[in-house]
Amino acid sequence: MANYLVTGAAGFIGARTSELLIKDGNTVVGIDNMNDAYDPRIKEYRLRKLQALPEFTFHELDISNKAIIDQFKDQKFAGVINLAARAGVRYSVEDPWAYVESNMIGTLNMLEICRQTGTKKFVVASTSSIYGEDPPYPTPESAPSSEPLQPYAASKKGAEAMCHAYHHLYGIDVSVVRYFTVYGPAGRPDLALFRFVQWITEGLPVRVNGDGEQSRGFTYIDDIARGTILALKPVGFEIINLGGHEVITINNLIKLLEEVIGKKAIVQYGPPDPADMRSNWADVSKAGELLGWEPQFGLRAGVERLVEWYNTEREWASQILTP
Repeated sequence: MANYLVTGAAGFIGARTSELLIKDGNTVVGIDNMNDAYDPRIKEYRLRKLQALPEFTFHELDISNKAIIDQFKDQKFAGVINLAARAGVRYSVEDPWAYVESNMIGTLNMLEICRQTGTKKFVVASTSSIYGEDPPYPTPESAPSSEPLQPYAASKKGAEAMCHAYHHLYGIDVSVVRYFTVYGPAGRPDLALFRFVQWITEGLPVRVNGDGEQSRGFTYIDDIARGTILALKPVGFEIINLGGHEVITINNLIKLLEEVIGKKAIVQYGPPDPADMRSNWADVSKAGELLGWEPQFGLRAGVERLVEWYNTEREWASQILTP
């Protein structure tokens, strides 16, 4: 049994990663500031499930506050998994400061906890958005990442660079996991799949930016959480793509959801968003070679699980704000 520190523990990926770590026989110390970046009811739902587990300890704290370092400097961790972040490309254009504080300063504080506690392993979440405007497809980790299109990706690039500095200076073993598009039960309500399921089920207009021919590579939450846990292995310093293995256009995604939900979507097309990438599609061969990771869930099976969850939780999930 090992003890892990997981930040963003009430977040989409953080909550499932914490659950699977505990299922594997570990204990988890979770941190989350429970902010209102999206409807907090879904974070509270995830946190309630975790707090029912005796192996989980929770602290409501903000990782961007330097004082957090002192609160954990006397604890011992087998690894720190830093999943706390301000996410979302569009919102980062409106408030880039929030992204720098959480994604860059927060990462620095967590690295400093590793240094002061002698924790040798650090896993940090990064993003496919870092690859910029015109990467090769499928996109390998070696693709250029120095020309981000929005502050969100820029803040993640800064976090990656700080991780490398701490690896070089203090010998901290770092896995940077670049997530592509993740979906599943209790997902973020600002992402397409949660919104589309809610909107189609409730007969609301499905708002699409652009012509709907933009594509995304989707990966189910359990596959992402399991890949994150596999990334705890010693690697030195490595950047590893996770997700994005199954690519579909937004228009075809809506057709798939119509089939699974059994209702026709009311689609409304609007102007494209300049902060959005036209496509993302991950080359995940490195994750396979380095971590032995491969996705277990096909897109249709994962969508069916998401819709089943939504229908079970519909009384309150239908009220979640989906901007």
